[in-house]
Amino acid sequence: MKWFFILALAGFSHAGLRFGCSTVSLQRLDPLVEPGQIPSAHVHQIVGGNAFNATMEGDIGEKGSCTTCAYTEDFSNYWTAVMYFRHENGSYKRVPQYPNAQLGTEGQDAPNINAGMTIYYTQKDFYDNGEDYITAFQPGFRMTVGSPTVDSLEKAQAQPGLRYTCLETILTRGFETPDFPKKPCAAGIMAIHHFPACWDGKNLDSPDHQSHMYSTTKGAFQEAGPCPASHPVRVPQLAYETMWNTTAFNDMWPKDGSQPFVWSYNDNKGYGTHADYVFGWKGDSLQRAMKSSCFFHACGSPGVQGVLKTQTVEEMNKCGVQNTVEEDTEGWLTELPGQKMEMA
Repeated sequence: MKWFFILALAGFSHAGLRFGCSTVSLQRLDPLVEPGQIPSAHVHQIVGGNAFNATMEGDIGEKGSCTTCAYTEDFSNYWTAVMYFRHENGSYKRVPQYPNAQLGTEGQDAPNINAGMTIYYTQKDFYDNGEDYITAFQPGFRMTVGSPTVDSLEKAQAQPGLRYTCLETILTRGFETPDFPKKPCAAGIMAIHHFPACWDGKNLDSPDHQSHMYSTTKGAFQEAGPCPASHPVRVPQLAYETMWNTTAFNDMWPKDGSQPFVWSYNDNKGYGTHADYVFGWKGDSLQRAMKSSCFFHACGSPGVQGVLKTQTVEEMNKCGVQNTVEEDTEGWLTELPGQKMEMA
């Protein structure tokens, strides 16, 4: 398995953001796909600004009072489904998240970040900024990637930006798979979501939350392909990494060796992995960062100011959203919240 240190790559790079966001909420709400529906169909884990709610419209960057992200000008919301472990007896237990490596002050580890995700905004790849002008997302912009309706390996393989890594250590990278790992992973499972980076330049959203974007994504933080004439505007290459700490379940795997993890929408293969994004950076802060030559923690890190304003991990962790949906998502559950059908 290929391993590398993140900052070893960063040393050769120009202009890119990589930062941590702690969890702001974990509940059954989905303001993009199911706006106004309380509760939504399945549980999500959300990071970012505290304006997150069942109906999000307009410029959310002006609606929040705090954010769980390292950059205090980022009130965006980023979310995915939640991973559960399915025991042989049919019960379910939520898999906890843990913070990625090198998200703290000046690139140090920050194990006290409250779960959450790692967020990336890159321009070309980890080595070069390229020559394209990168247009920041606009107020009101939102999009999704992937779909819970994807139900075959062939369809999952056709989405190179949506992958899993079986972690030997927190720094393991490489050998990504389109489905859940088929063996216990020593340091958990990393779920990866790369969004399209070609925008039509007109629509802040579309009925399916995807048609206003066009994917030329190659995955693995490679440079996305050229944008087509239909979607000519190159925007930042947005990506999420979520570290799922499956290690507590490594000695509970089914005796038949079958893969025991399942997404909160009842997907035990991992094919339907998906993610949502609502832009919420204040003013021109994201465009300012995209025009700079800073990279990763040099743009600012928890408690150390840079091109972007920052806050400490303790301040990140203080921000939260009171749950609208009151139900048990913890403990050992007899069924996945909102999912009453048995898995096939």
